[in-house]
Amino acid sequence: MKKFRKVLDGLTTSSPGGTGMGSPSCGSAAGTPTAAQTPKEIDIQETLVSENFQLCKTVRHGFPYQPTALAFDPVQKILAIGSRSGGIRILGGPGVDCYSQHESGAAVLQLQFLINEGALVTACADDTLHLWNLRQRRPAVLHSLKFNRERITFCHLPFQSKWLYVGTERGNTHIVNIESFILSGYVIMWNKAIELSTKTHPGPIVHLSDSPKDEGKLLIGFEGGTIVQWDLRAKKGDFRIYYDEAIHSVSWHHEGKQFMCSHSDGSLTLWNLRNTTKPIQVTFPHGKIQKDGRKESCKPILKVEYKTSRSSEPFVIFSGGLSYDKAGRRPTLTIMHGKAITVLEMDYPIVEFMVLCETPYNNEVQEPYAVVVLLEKDLIVVDLTQSNFPVFENPYPMDVHESPVTCTAYFADCPPDIIPILYSIGAKHKKTGYSQKEWPVSGGTWTLGSHTYPEIIITGHADGSIKFWDASAITLQMLYKMKTSKVFEKPKPGDARAPELVEEDPFAVQMVSWCPQSRIFCVVGISAYIILYRFSKYDANTQIVSLEVRLQCESEDVISPSENENNPCFSEPGSHSPQPHQQHPASPGSRTPEGVKDSIPCLKVKDRVVRVPPGYQSELVIQLLWVDGEPPQQITSLDINSAYGLVAFGNCYGLAVVDYLQKTILLCMSTLDLYGATDPYQRLTRSPRRNRQSTSEFCMRGLSNFYSDSKKRIRTSYQSLTELTDNQQSIDMERSKSPTSVCVCSVGSPVPVHYPTSLHNDPRILPEPVASLRASHCSPVFYLLDNVKGPGRKLSLPTDLKTDLDHVNGHCTSPTSQPCSAGKPRIPMGPEGPRLTRRGPGRPPFRKAQSAACMEISLPVSHTEGHASRRAMLQQLHGVTMYSHDEHHTTTSYCWSERESRENSFSRSRSSSVSSIDRDTKEAITTLQFGESYGRKSDAHPTPCLWVGTSLGVALLIPMSIPTDHEERMEEAVTIGPSGGVLMLKGSVTRFSFLDCMGALIQSPYEVWRDPNTAEDPDRPRKRKLVHFSPSSSQDACGEGHLAVVCSERQAKVFLMPSQSCLFVHNITESSFVLRADVVSVCNSVCLACFCANGHVMTLSLPSLRPLMDVNYLPLTDMRIARTFCFTNGGQALYLSSPTEIQRITYSQEMCDNLQEMLGELFTPIETPEAQNRGFLKGFFGGNAHNFDREELFGEAAAGKASRSLAQHIPGQAGLEGMKVAASGVVGDLARARVALDERGQRLGELEERTALMMTSAETFSKHAHEVMLKCKDKKWYQF
Repeated sequence: MKKFRKVLDGLTTSSPGGTGMGSPSCGSAAGTPTAAQTPKEIDIQETLVSENFQLCKTVRHGFPYQPTALAFDPVQKILAIGSRSGGIRILGGPGVDCYSQHESGAAVLQLQFLINEGALVTACADDTLHLWNLRQRRPAVLHSLKFNRERITFCHLPFQSKWLYVGTERGNTHIVNIESFILSGYVIMWNKAIELSTKTHPGPIVHLSDSPKDEGKLLIGFEGGTIVQWDLRAKKGDFRIYYDEAIHSVSWHHEGKQFMCSHSDGSLTLWNLRNTTKPIQVTFPHGKIQKDGRKESCKPILKVEYKTSRSSEPFVIFSGGLSYDKAGRRPTLTIMHGKAITVLEMDYPIVEFMVLCETPYNNEVQEPYAVVVLLEKDLIVVDLTQSNFPVFENPYPMDVHESPVTCTAYFADCPPDIIPILYSIGAKHKKTGYSQKEWPVSGGTWTLGSHTYPEIIITGHADGSIKFWDASAITLQMLYKMKTSKVFEKPKPGDARAPELVEEDPFAVQMVSWCPQSRIFCVVGISAYIILYRFSKYDANTQIVSLEVRLQCESEDVISPSENENNPCFSEPGSHSPQPHQQHPASPGSRTPEGVKDSIPCLKVKDRVVRVPPGYQSELVIQLLWVDGEPPQQITSLDINSAYGLVAFGNCYGLAVVDYLQKTILLCMSTLDLYGATDPYQRLTRSPRRNRQSTSEFCMRGLSNFYSDSKKRIRTSYQSLTELTDNQQSIDMERSKSPTSVCVCSVGSPVPVHYPTSLHNDPRILPEPVASLRASHCSPVFYLLDNVKGPGRKLSLPTDLKTDLDHVNGHCTSPTSQPCSAGKPRIPMGPEGPRLTRRGPGRPPFRKAQSAACMEISLPVSHTEGHASRRAMLQQLHGVTMYSHDEHHTTTSYCWSERESRENSFSRSRSSSVSSIDRDTKEAITTLQFGESYGRKSDAHPTPCLWVGTSLGVALLIPMSIPTDHEERMEEAVTIGPSGGVLMLKGSVTRFSFLDCMGALIQSPYEVWRDPNTAEDPDRPRKRKLVHFSPSSSQDACGEGHLAVVCSERQAKVFLMPSQSCLFVHNITESSFVLRADVVSVCNSVCLACFCANGHVMTLSLPSLRPLMDVNYLPLTDMRIARTFCFTNGGQALYLSSPTEIQRITYSQEMCDNLQEMLGELFTPIETPEAQNRGFLKGFFGGNAHNFDREELFGEAAAGKASRSLAQHIPGQAGLEGMKVAASGVVGDLARARVALDERGQRLGELEERTALMMTSAETFSKHAHEVMLKCKDKKWYQF
């Protein structure tokens, strides 16, 4: 517990970490002290300590990425799935969902359950066997066995056996003791298994199984077509089969007299043990006889299952085998039941399938009831008990990746009524036609823990769909799904927009903003649009209102001062009149005389009345427009406030604020114009070179009602490689010049714009050689790498004033190194002087992108030789690559054949380090936050404000005047004055949050939800019910004011409002940068949680910013993690660990302690079903299968020890329970004995109960017999 006292403004502003406010020319770190009122001393009790934090994974949701193997325990009824990355997913009943990972990361080749033993054997691609203990909530490895000489190809573990058969690539068969995980000396060598006369190697082993008729006979299948039945006792082969076609799988008939093989030519062969010279049946299930009498060539049948049933014909189920002639057919699973053949087409390739049977014994009638089919991107279970073979409804959230996930949001402690409402509406749209039977994978147990609260996860997808998930109690269940694409018309081939649209994923979701209390929902799309939704429980007929915003630079033609010194830069400003549909001088779809598109949106909103179902219903669509042939820049920030009725958004050009109640645009201006007179930068220009033709280009829009003409500034910037080469001082001057681009403008000023009559009369403006700028500037252009067909989207993003080189994981990671360009090509200087060209409306000569799952805004790249900058990393983060028009300093772009390699790789920029200094820059809006605050230092009471964070580390306060009365709010205009305070930080601003003077989090005001489609009483019109959290409502004893927490990529600061004095500063990282930061509640207090690019997860106390936790969680090798990482209250976070899986983690010690209670139990004690009585004749003539003693054959006494160099035993590092079971020596023996005694005691208890019942029954029988005897004692025989 610490008490913190505030300091004077003067001390704060004069310190190196001060805010630097009070002077518009505060270019240095220390600003001019301001004569602010001295704040009162405030004592804040901080309760969080380091012991409250611990980082651990909780649960993983979704479909296992790149699955490779499948296994099922028929007694425990749990399912295991292995993946290429070494992961194991174990699934059971509701809440039973466990994920484990091999430390080596090697692909899982095969899985084998120790049926009803609570253990699992995995065979991995690094030729290692692992034994997992499933009798604990978090499985752990007990033993490992590493093969050194041979590669593992197939494993088989007979039911109720402790000896595992392992087949290798060389064709040898080894035997492993499961209990000790040590190799037996018994080995079946390939040259002994085949005949000596065979001249060729039979190939790797693809099948091993014991005969159902005799466990002492092992069937070995070699890939080359050889099948051997090996007598384990006699150590010789009973018979050998040589077939011309390669073998893929073998399946026994339960009687052990026949078996079936699948082959590479698409055939199935049935063999009888009485005559193994040739198969008794050869079938090509999908091979038809052609006209010439020959069979069609078919694809291989990769696996076949031969299962019998008492009540019907046997089932033959296989995958593959289709003819090659039918190209383009989807993967199939074929079910042959008697003479009926059913072909089930799958959406994805089949990885593995397994038939579920009633009995675990292979020598009994199997009675199959379902087929589990593992696909590349899905898991389905087919019901075999019904003739139409319906599928079961999958209870697991396996469709997270139905369309690639492009953004995520996580909300904990939601209103308790929101989940039932979303579920009730989403249930109406569920698919039908599923099997009526219960899901067959029902093993394990799970109970709802005591530490649960409503949680919702929202995922946005590449096809424009939005999914709401119930994430309460570490489970995941889909609640509701909506499609944003229904708002727009489908592009027609003749539409003017069609050629330039992103053809693959034009509706991909970029970000979402949701207010659970008011149920207002906002979606930002990749095509530069915002859709606002309201929630209703009733369907309705609605007309979607559309607003169009012109938030972009105008044309960049060069304007000569001599020709245009008395003319404004633009013909007319954009209109801001409050209209339902925002009109512009150029109507939508219009083109300029040169054929350049202008003033049209990327998509067309439906302009007719549409019927919308219950749920989220679109109310307003805001679209950015094309300007002078340039597509609109993507939206980089968004915030919505239901109490104010406002939505704010920004991009790399500027900021716009829309009143969604009145459907009007309130504010639309460039970032520069937001500063007004409080611009914190010295926008210096340089003198032109001598003897060079001087031209000038500028773009300016004024805001006369906010600041006078004398405060307006025209920012121009230019580059000259010649100057940089000749004079090194120009580099230093360049670092202090304008951080914004050549063309920066505010669009749509609400008042007339005044321009200076002559540029030459303004002493602040120096002549700029714009022609040389265009001639020497190397301008990178950023395009999405996401299956974009049509012109790429130019992305420009924020930078800092100087070049900082940070290195993370060996890469240069400066967040401020590369400015954002205007995207114009560099034109080389010729002898005749500068030549300027402008790109026309045609497609830009750049490669289009490849996956909408990797979208978002890119940050520019530092062109530093030999290093990849932080901007280069973030290009990969957002799925953006860089292309350069520079002819001398080209940028090498990398192309990958697969999406995975593109998403998981870093690229290096190879252009000149000199050119990285001379760049145009745009100051992007990176974060927005509405709230009650103090817009100016002189404010006595809090008012509605908009906090704006930019890419240059500037936090702007924009005060607003909003009518409080309901009727006035719907009629009078909202007044916005961008003339508030300015705060400074290092790096791009990422997050705002507010605390009261007691250290408690101040929530944003909101409107209480009401259904917009309910009938209103004309006598009593409904009014908006607002809930405000004023900073001064609960702190009368502490005085007025509140604390503002501002976090950037590099540091965090806590400011006291309204004095704007900086109380605390903490540099979060010097060698990396913050990707995500949130102020969250943990243990009834609040803290600042940060996730850095170097993989560190940190928490800082508030308001003192004292470090509480810093854990190196995971290196940022996958950019998907950076795009989707998000924190929430309760000490939880999530990210997309793969394209198909969501990983949830916790950084709360309390939740880590309760995690074991929240997880499900994988193993439950179940009595193994008893084998059926074989009968006297079957037991007599069926051989001595039950007299087979494997221990006698494979034990060390009989078989000896295996070679030490063949395999290496590695003890597992299991958990506490696993260590007890896995410990060696006396402790291990005692542990195993204790487990055996427990099981024996349980069985003895059951035996006692049965004995007591039998004794009671015997006594009753004896009593009745005695009564009968007494009754009949004296009777003669003829009396009966």
